[in-house]
Amino acid sequence: MSRVVVVGAGVAGLAAATLLAREGDDVEVVDRLDVVGGRAGTWEHAGFTFDLGPSWFLMPEVFESYYAEVGTTTAAQLDLVALDPAYRVLAEDAAPLDVRSGRAAATALFESVEPGAGERLGRYLDEAHDVYRTAVDHLLRTDFGRLRDLFVPALLRRLPTLVRLLVVPLDRHVRSRFADRRLRQILGYPAVFLGTRPERAPSMYHLMSHLDLVDGVRYPRGGFGEVTRSLARLAEEAGVRITLGTEVTAVRTSRGVGRIRTARRPRAHVTGVDVLGPGGPRTIDADVVVHAGDLHHLETQILPAHLRTYPERWWAGRDPGPGAVLVHLGVRGELPQLTHHTLMFTRDWTTGFDAVDGRRPLPDPASIYVCAPSRTDPGVAPAGHETLFVLVPVHADPALGRGGLDGAGDPGVEDIADRAVAQLGAWAGIPDLAERVVVRRTVGPGDMAADLHAWRGGALGPAHTLRQSAMFRARSTSRHVDGLVHAGASTVPGVGVPMCLLSAQVARDTLARAPGRDAGAGAPVHVRRPSSQDGGRR
Repeated sequence: MSRVVVVGAGVAGLAAATLLAREGDDVEVVDRLDVVGGRAGTWEHAGFTFDLGPSWFLMPEVFESYYAEVGTTTAAQLDLVALDPAYRVLAEDAAPLDVRSGRAAATALFESVEPGAGERLGRYLDEAHDVYRTAVDHLLRTDFGRLRDLFVPALLRRLPTLVRLLVVPLDRHVRSRFADRRLRQILGYPAVFLGTRPERAPSMYHLMSHLDLVDGVRYPRGGFGEVTRSLARLAEEAGVRITLGTEVTAVRTSRGVGRIRTARRPRAHVTGVDVLGPGGPRTIDADVVVHAGDLHHLETQILPAHLRTYPERWWAGRDPGPGAVLVHLGVRGELPQLTHHTLMFTRDWTTGFDAVDGRRPLPDPASIYVCAPSRTDPGVAPAGHETLFVLVPVHADPALGRGGLDGAGDPGVEDIADRAVAQLGAWAGIPDLAERVVVRRTVGPGDMAADLHAWRGGALGPAHTLRQSAMFRARSTSRHVDGLVHAGASTVPGVGVPMCLLSAQVARDTLARAPGRDAGAGAPVHVRRPSSQDGGRR
């Protein structure tokens, strides 16, 4: 049995803690916040429930695989609702489009907009499905530390295709097949889920279109907070101790224990963490530390310089992904003009991506995302009201400021929020939207940096550009400290709740291969495909 400290009570931290506790380890989760969830937290106010981050439930088989590993099922933990339509597209100077999941519905929509596009989309989705299966089965469950994990027939057969899809940008991949701007934006927008722009995302990520256009978009009734609450509940049932309001200030190590890197400089090994909580500073002894928080903060602020795998110079040329201004609105009256998810695309969205890169001011109007969960789940708002979550991608820079309640945030954040509310009212046909707001709370990049230690105040995690994807992304292991592993959106496989669940499994498997660990632990993770018995999930 090892003594394990998990840093961070978000999705990856809670998931990793449960996996390790079920293998017999003594596990404590420590988080500086007073609630579990991290980026996937919730805020409740005046009868409204707001998700603070993730709002798209995709890749259900990853959830099913994780829940099966810890002795339960998705159906037992979450009440999932299939969304129809999956989302609505409001395009500047163009008719709106309701996007419904399922191959037949998606191809019919594309054909209705652009003759011949339906057949081309069918071929596009065939390849997207094949790449998705390859990724889930072979690329998302490894930290690329062992070459033999990649030398498998299924990967080798697809190597020419995978190489092409890695080097060709998603934007070019889409433009070569479709002419209509709205269709291109539907297929290019998944790059934003990955923290980048279509011109920089490898076209391998067109696999995302299999998820929303074929596999379907779901919603956990009660909000995404139900996911993190289920993870916390399962952790505690496994014997994990969750300590909140307590920040890790240092990772303690010993010298001369573990594998030898050089004769003159033996590797360090974890011995514990220093923390600061309500009772003051103390030390928690540990044999293993799983850091499931922001990797940049760990490497540049917590670890001493000589033990850093990813020092400041490593981060200098890398992309933190977008920042965001989030606007949580409680609105009086119903909003039938909105679906659960609404994507608002400007005619020239390149200007918006340039603003996210910090190369120009944020345009007005901007491309924004709106979630109205109360359209599906009336329980997240008081009777006769709606709950809205508005996300405006911005440059990742804490200097933009912090948000606040009822307009009390920093001016730059509140100005962006004002413009977004006005744009939503105009585009969706809700001219009195601003007057009907009874609760308003904003969040800016400064909040992400202060509350989550997010690198440069980023909203998602490091962008999935070519040099930050797959084997080029930060790995789960420390090069200089035995017993220190990483999980979460900063590391492999990447950003998003399903990826964080997989990163927990990768961290567990990495530890299983370490000297002194039970050789039987951490068997390869096999992602089970949902069946008809899974409550209708495809």
